[in-house]
Amino acid sequence: MKSISASPEISEKTERWIATNLRRLSPFLLSSFCITLFSTCFFVYQQNPFKTIFDQDDLTLQPQIDPECDLFKGHWVPNKGGSLYTNASCSTIPDSKNCIKHGRSDRNFLFWRWKPDGCDLPRFNPKAFLSMVRGKKMSFIGDSVARNHMESLLCLLSTEESPKDIYKDVEDRNRIWYFPSHDFTLSTSWTKFLVAGQERIDGNKTGTGLFDIDIAKMDEGWSKGLPNTDIAIVSAAHWFFRPIIIHRGNETLGCIYCNLPNTTQITPDEGFKLVYSAVFKHISECKNCKEDLATVLRTISPSHFVNGTWDTGGACSRTSPFGENQIDLQSYEMKIKTTQIQQLEGVTKGDYEGKKFTVLDVTKVMLMRPDGHPNRHWGNKWMKGYNDCVHWCLPGPIDVWSEFLMAIVRQLI
Repeated sequence: MKSISASPEISEKTERWIATNLRRLSPFLLSSFCITLFSTCFFVYQQNPFKTIFDQDDLTLQPQIDPECDLFKGHWVPNKGGSLYTNASCSTIPDSKNCIKHGRSDRNFLFWRWKPDGCDLPRFNPKAFLSMVRGKKMSFIGDSVARNHMESLLCLLSTEESPKDIYKDVEDRNRIWYFPSHDFTLSTSWTKFLVAGQERIDGNKTGTGLFDIDIAKMDEGWSKGLPNTDIAIVSAAHWFFRPIIIHRGNETLGCIYCNLPNTTQITPDEGFKLVYSAVFKHISECKNCKEDLATVLRTISPSHFVNGTWDTGGACSRTSPFGENQIDLQSYEMKIKTTQIQQLEGVTKGDYEGKKFTVLDVTKVMLMRPDGHPNRHWGNKWMKGYNDCVHWCLPGPIDVWSEFLMAIVRQLI
């Protein structure tokens, strides 16, 4: 078979056509290549290559705070803006903190903001906060007031992204929420005393009201999860005001609020010292924990019972804040706050291998807010006649704790 060869004239025309059209196609081919490369980087690469740029933009939305400014020294001032959320807009508010739903008619308690004496505390910015904690796990470790703080933060963050409820235990004490767009996990680990503790049981298998706690052992409810935690907010206080025998292993150190023979009587303040010293020592020496674990001590949150305690008719019906001259700066809460901070400072003087420790001091700030509690507006049909002057309404003054937390986290991360 004869081979067919193109004539010189046809070859020249073909070459000129190809060259001309290649010049025309070059811009299209180049742009197509760039788009393909961009798509490959964006979708195949595990993380968004522009994440750092976007996160930095988010952080610029939050003003810098003078590091020399004491955020916790100041006063409450009127604020027409009110809260970032309402009891209707936040679907995760627990019924017992939804004071407005349960008949609280005054709204003045919602329109105040905290003003430090030497600077301004920026308003909470959920977009910037979520950018700071992207890819991290934050745990609130403590009693029901720690849970109250987590619930406040959850409402604030939900204005930016709706979280997924991924875990709840049988008693609804331990919860885990996940923000998928930011790979951020928010959880609460409920514990009475931070250390291991158990109530004594009588012959009828009912609680006696007397507790034994062991400062040589941590409560596994939170300690077993500590190695997976990036930021731990530690607090516990209100269970210490009852009869408690404190042990260190087999050694009995003393007893709070009990008159047992041959037992040393100790004050709640001394009990706090023993417990918090042991807790911070455990965290600082945790070998399995992350090297950059950040621990935030949230100091004791005051209650405001007047004319009795929770079970003797005490109430908190005030509708406006106190000024600094109206609070007792020598109160037991202030003394316990000092003890808590001293135990943290004792740990930070040593070698704790890169771990970070700091304080979120709410005690004096919240002593000025007797108007922020549910009082009788907490909807507990099983305990009618009892007022709640320990926890805080949502929304309410507790939301400032997350403004403090945001300023703290920005310095830690």
